[in-house]
Formats: sequence, structure tokens, C-alpha cells
Amino acid sequence: MDNYIQLVERIAYQSKLPKEEIERKVEAKRAKLSGLVSKEGAAQIVAAELGINFEKEKMKISELVQGMKRANLIGKIINVSPVREYNKNGKSGKVANLVVADEGSNVKVVLWDTNHIGLIEQKKLNLGDVVEISNGNMRNGEVHLSSFGDIKLSESKMEHVMTEKTSTFKKLSDVKPGENFKTRAYVVQSFEPRYFEVCPECKKKVVEGECKIHGKVQGIKRALLNVVLDDGYGSIRSVIFGDTIIKLGLDNEEIFDMEKFHAAKMKILGEEKLFSGSARSNQLYNTIEFNIENIEGINAAELVKELEAKASN
Repeated sequence: MDNYIQLVERIAYQSKLPKEEIERKVEAKRAKLSGLVSKEGAAQIVAAELGINFEKEKMKISELVQGMKRANLIGKIINVSPVREYNKNGKSGKVANLVVADEGSNVKVVLWDTNHIGLIEQKKLNLGDVVEISNGNMRNGEVHLSSFGDIKLSESKMEHVMTEKTSTFKKLSDVKPGENFKTRAYVVQSFEPRYFEVCPECKKKVVEGECKIHGKVQGIKRALLNVVLDDGYGSIRSVIFGDTIIKLGLDNEEIFDMEKFHAAKMKILGEEKLFSGSARSNQLYNTIEFNIENIEGINAAELVKELEAKASN
């Protein structure tokens, strides 16, 4: 279910107002603000005006909405990535990533505070632990936790959690940054692949034959391919990494040999497939990009059923 719908239902429940009235208030608020805020943002404003405060309330992961400044949740850690060091725009530091899950969904949690990162380094937070997260900032579909937030072990028990990434079917014209989604679209443009090397141990990028974690290594060559997808409602620039490119219909020789790529790329143009992944903001160009994580062929029988169902409605 779309998280906007869940947000409206939560506001309706807590305010004891009909869901339809909440939706009218959201549309009125968007109209008053000349459409400059999303439905989710307008719904949060409406909630505040009705005296509903989500800042102290624990929410299900599926109910988290892009732009939330004080997201609170409980989840089981299902993935822990190695702590990374960064140096960007003259600033250096460390960052750590977790994936936490509850019964209905899961989300990536990005830790920026040295105290929080220390919990990972000291093995005080581990795979399988249930944690309580407070005052997270929801950005690009991820919960970012600064020194204003908190993460700690919870006494809650979670036996069955959603380990698979969840996504909803979306038209490209409706996609917003931070959403995990699936779409049926055509490849209408393809650019030349770019190549890089990754560490054979941790799969992190190798620069000049050296991995930041494992030192000097023999890197494994990987490819990155940019394409443009179109579903008839909109188009989006997209990026595909590694072995996922093969699912477009190219083999390794066609991916890693530029001459063979140019000869073969026409066979992927005009191909309709199911693409799933996440949307992110490209702040440099002020656009939305689609990070494609999986590609599936179209099931003709299911497509016929879908068209028949639409025709009967």
C-alpha cells in the first residue's frame, strides 16, 4: 500500500475524521501552497494543524514518509555494512549503514554520529538485534541519523520480519525521490558503459589497485550503464550496475568490449521489461534518477490478464 494512503488513514484514525475529509484537507493545503509541496508533505501539515504529533510516536517502516524530520521506529537489524571513511568537499569522517526490518517492510539506516558508529565498531549492535531509533531524518528513502537522533537496543521481540525489499508499482510520472518502486517501461536510449574495479573480498570500489579495507588487491572489473526508460506517462534517466546489465539482454563480451557494445545495443532499445529499484534526487541537475536493482521479462499471459481486467472495468 502506498505510504501516503497509510498516512491519511493514520490521520483519520487519530482525528476521528472521515478519510475523505482528510484527503480534501490535503488537496486544499496543496492548492493553497500552489502545489509546491507533495501530498505526503501536505498531509503532515494537515496532521500538525489537527494537533496530531508523529514526533513521539513509533511508526511502522511502511508508514515512513519522505521528508519526515523526527521519524521513530523499532526494527530488527538484518544487514550491517562495514564502516566507511569519507573525504568530501574538504570534510572527512565515518559513516555506517544498517538495514532494519519490521513485519511489513525494511529500510536502510545511515549513521553519521561517531557515538552511533562506535556501537557498530565495538560490536554493541549486531545482526539480529532489535533496535529503537528516534528522531531520524527520512531522506531519499533512507533514515539518516545525526547526533540529534538516537539508536539503542530494544527489549521488543521480533521473530518474523520482512527481509525482501518491498516496492509498489508506479507510473514514471508519479515517482518521487526515496521511493522503492517497480515499473513496466521501454528502453528508449542507452549510453556507453563506464568501467570500474571492485575488491574481490568486500566488493567496494578499488582505486589504483587499492581497497580502503583490504589494501592492495587484484580488482574485479565491473560496468555501469546509463539508460533512459519511458512508460508512456513519463521518462527517467536510470543507472544499472554489474550483473544486472545482463538481464537487459547483453552478454559479458557485449558489455566489456566497446565495439561489440555499439553493435549490440540496438537490440535492447525498444525492449519492454519490468524494472525495480529506487528513485534518488540528483541535486547537481535537479532531476530524479532511477537506480535499477532488478530487471524481469514481461510475462505475456499475465499481461493479457491485466489488459482484460482493465477492459472489464
